[in-house]
Amino acid sequence: MKTTYIKLSLSAIILLGVYSCKKGEVSASDLEAYANTDSVSSMVSDSVSSAATMKVKDKQFIKTADINMEVKDVYNATISIEKSVQDLGGFVTHSNLRSNVVSENTYNTSDEDAMLIKKYQTENTMQVLVPTEKLGELLTLINNDKLFLNARSINAEDVTSSIKYAEMESQRNRKTSENISQLRTNKDKVKLDDNNMTEGNLQKLAGMDTADNLKYSTVDIYIKEPKLRIAEIAVTNTNRLDNKYKFNFIYDAKDGFIYGFYLIQKIIVALINIWPLLLITACLIYFLRKRKMTKPEQTKIPD
Repeated sequence: MKTTYIKLSLSAIILLGVYSCKKGEVSASDLEAYANTDSVSSMVSDSVSSAATMKVKDKQFIKTADINMEVKDVYNATISIEKSVQDLGGFVTHSNLRSNVVSENTYNTSDEDAMLIKKYQTENTMQVLVPTEKLGELLTLINNDKLFLNARSINAEDVTSSIKYAEMESQRNRKTSENISQLRTNKDKVKLDDNNMTEGNLQKLAGMDTADNLKYSTVDIYIKEPKLRIAEIAVTNTNRLDNKYKFNFIYDAKDGFIYGFYLIQKIIVALINIWPLLLITACLIYFLRKRKMTKPEQTKIPD
């Protein structure tokens, strides 16, 4: 009996020990999971604004974002952003990657060769559309490429009342259409019906635009490189060719002689064009000189 009691006691101690170990393992795993969850939440809160992931019951928001940041490599960052947008079910509507040249100099390395040195900065202006529910995820992915964030703006515009108003206007338009159909057919009825249909089409178009803006969020992105890049481009040394053909005595002398000959011709033609003036001037000079010659000299009276 005593032996049985001892065995039962040992079994109970062993079970309690196993239970304690299991409990300790669960607690450690729970703490680790909690720590991981907390770190993920911190990462998301650091890179995504609440406006990007905000959801409010009975409210509808049109969400947009504007990002200005510096990256290590604009081209690689552009490829990464475009791929992320595509993977999230979005699309790129605008991407303008360009290099702004800061300075450009050419250095001759031989009689025939030279080196063109360009210092430039690369930048890109992008506009992408991504499903609204994926906006926060896209912003997190974009944040991974940044070196420095210059500015970020995230907007969530509440359009609930606008949508309600559009629905009421649509109902009014349908009611107006019913009232117009009951009128006697004449020119005024045709005009009213046409105007009502136009208004209805505009309402449908506005509704389609609002639906697209609710479904997709527009993100404007501007990225640039903080460092200057340097490009070394092999070019031809043109100074030697310029010096070779800059001055040719025989050709220049011949060209000068021809130019002088044509200049004389132009002068002669110009004088021919003004021959009446030349004739009048010659006549005036002739009469003035003749009058001076025929005028009697005044005799001086001696003192």
